[in-house]
Amino acid sequence: MAIFLTLFFLACSIPLFWPILFPYTIYVLLSSAPTSGHLSHRSPFLRSLKTWSLFASYFPARLHRSGPPLEPTRKYIFGYHPHGIISHGAFAAFATEACGFSKLFPGITNTLLTLDSNFRVPFYRDYALAMGLASVSRESCENILQHGGHNGEGMGRAITIVVGGARESLSAQPRSDLRLILKNRKGFVKLAIRTGADLVPVLAFGENELYEQVTSQSHPLIHKLQLMVKKACGFTIPLFHARGVFNYDVGLMPYRRAVDVVVGRPVRVRM
Repeated sequence: MAIFLTLFFLACSIPLFWPILFPYTIYVLLSSAPTSGHLSHRSPFLRSLKTWSLFASYFPARLHRSGPPLEPTRKYIFGYHPHGIISHGAFAAFATEACGFSKLFPGITNTLLTLDSNFRVPFYRDYALAMGLASVSRESCENILQHGGHNGEGMGRAITIVVGGARESLSAQPRSDLRLILKNRKGFVKLAIRTGADLVPVLAFGENELYEQVTSQSHPLIHKLQLMVKKACGFTIPLFHARGVFNYDVGLMPYRRAVDVVVGRPVRVRM
């Protein structure tokens, strides 16, 4: 995201681009593309680039199906856990074809959901939409699951929600038990009942092993500040580190540790 913001402000510094940037910025602020459910900006070409295969092989990240293929005559809500620091496993498995999602789940169009505020960042929002991402707002979820698909009513469509949200990222510690944050976060179950979507459990083994971060026990004041930011802004800022390009001790690159994303059997939901 920082790269896209830098490019945007660099373009703003050039008066020649102002006649283009001004209407574009208005369009970004008013556009309903992240919530419309049309998925018209989705680019199969971009999602299938060799770059993402290299990204997935870095860890490596792998996608596993524990049961038979999902029926394309149903709609689904994938509940992804754990959040980790940045949810690299969710991105590799559900926002790209690096792990072979379309081969494991033929006939299913899956949309990875993220915060609506990400789609208000110029340039970055176009990249996110092209990768097939959409807003995690209620409006967006309902539009995706009730429109389009094989019958125009959402059949064959799926959304992936990281159910623990940003709050859970503060609990992402390597070599520790997984902690699921569900208090006041059961809206995805109500959504499944309203739309008739089946619930699909997804567990990412190794997601929490990719970064180290300061713990709430050793730095309680920092943890309290992080919770205040989460309450005020809807997101939080974990203080984390991993490795660098040429060293294994300090840096922001994730560790090279395997991430195995396992998709379970769907739980049938009746409206």
